[in-house]
Amino acid sequence: MIDLLLNTAAFIVAIGVLVSVHEFGHFWVARRLGFKVIRFSVGFGRPLLRWRGGEPGEPLRPFWRRRLPAQGAPEENSEATEYWLSSIPLGGYVKLLDEREGPVAAAERDRAFNRRPVWQRIAVLLAGPGFNFIFAILAYWLMFIAGVPGTVAVVGTVTNDSPAAVAGLRADDRILRVGDRETPTLETAALAIVAELLADGVIELTVSHAGDPERLVDIDVRGREAQLTEPGALFSGLGFQPGPIIPAAIGEVTPGGAADAAGFRPGDRVLQVDGRSVSGWSDWVDYVRARPGESVTVGIERDERALELPLEIEAIEESDGTTIGRAGMVIDLALARDIAQGAQTTQRYGLVEALPRGVAKTWEISALTVRMLARMLVGDVSVRNLSGPISIAGYAGDSAQAGIGAFLSFLAVVSVSLGVLNLLPVPLLDGGQIVYQLVEFVKGTPLSERAMAFGQQVGVLLLIVLMSFAFYNDLSRVFG
Repeated sequence: MIDLLLNTAAFIVAIGVLVSVHEFGHFWVARRLGFKVIRFSVGFGRPLLRWRGGEPGEPLRPFWRRRLPAQGAPEENSEATEYWLSSIPLGGYVKLLDEREGPVAAAERDRAFNRRPVWQRIAVLLAGPGFNFIFAILAYWLMFIAGVPGTVAVVGTVTNDSPAAVAGLRADDRILRVGDRETPTLETAALAIVAELLADGVIELTVSHAGDPERLVDIDVRGREAQLTEPGALFSGLGFQPGPIIPAAIGEVTPGGAADAAGFRPGDRVLQVDGRSVSGWSDWVDYVRARPGESVTVGIERDERALELPLEIEAIEESDGTTIGRAGMVIDLALARDIAQGAQTTQRYGLVEALPRGVAKTWEISALTVRMLARMLVGDVSVRNLSGPISIAGYAGDSAQAGIGAFLSFLAVVSVSLGVLNLLPVPLLDGGQIVYQLVEFVKGTPLSERAMAFGQQVGVLLLIVLMSFAFYNDLSRVFG
């Protein structure tokens, strides 16, 4: 219940902030270009707090100092803009004067949306997505100034006969570049790998190993783009897992357990089992779990000596009825912690340098989002990457628990997605409205009401299909 409440609260804050930023972009540009803004509301529904302000340069006038006129009655100070703080904190909206929505006084017609020059209308429509991109730039700028923690891009285990193994990737390789992109962290490496995957299906890595000279590794996965873009399938599909590798070093032996009976001691390091090398602790755990009740021969290192010990793996029944193997030993937590801390890094820049870094990061995320959407339309990217409100709420809650930096990063990514989605040429979205304005510019006359109504219907249908996929993906993740 606590997680549900936290996820819901984080989701409301995220959507409220980002949609309000989007709408403020429309509002700010409209006011500067001379459009009449009837109302700017943060949130939807009934207003909790209302006030009225004049046109640019005029002082704001508190709304509560005067009574609202009755419905249909003339407005006092009709030049003023209404500002609402509304009861449903899931975004906001801007209402502009428009002859298509009702009668407009002759004296104000030149300030109606439909009467303004086409370029000004397009500027207002572009301003919403534009402010989302500006928000992302500022968010990344602040993050880079404060320092963005991450893990170095190190290769962990490499699966035999996988694309990564065939290409020559090795455990403990440090990924220096993907294509021509520097990869100081695992996150930057993952984003660059996806970009390379979508470009031509050949992922070019520049790696180094234990001080050896740099070498190029080309992982060829052409034709498998849809499979590898399934959620969580990237690294396993390529055939390697991120590192660093935590050695299979024993910190404790459970009294009376299988390892205790076999003579294992704290400090032992597992090197191989039944003649098969063990690459690390996770590899060892996976091997044992898959062999309940079996007898194996384990090669270990103890005090710089090689030993072999027979181990009878215990069979343990899980609560869901499945049976797994257990050896009765615990990882050396101090060693694991030291290795993990040694792999940590921080991207931090000064006030000036952080700004172009923020611009570059926003551009990278935007370009990747556009490419993912385009390839999704032709079936080269899995539609399971679409997330609905349930998944977004989960991500919001997780990032909020991880700290302000993680939550700010989440807001930046969602803000970019919101900006890109609103620029799609779909009626009901800003991009679709921009298409209408361009058609009017070419024709010299506005689109007919019939054509616009048809476009609205198509837009509603497309959004329903999109949201249906997103909800289906959400439910699939929740119910497995």
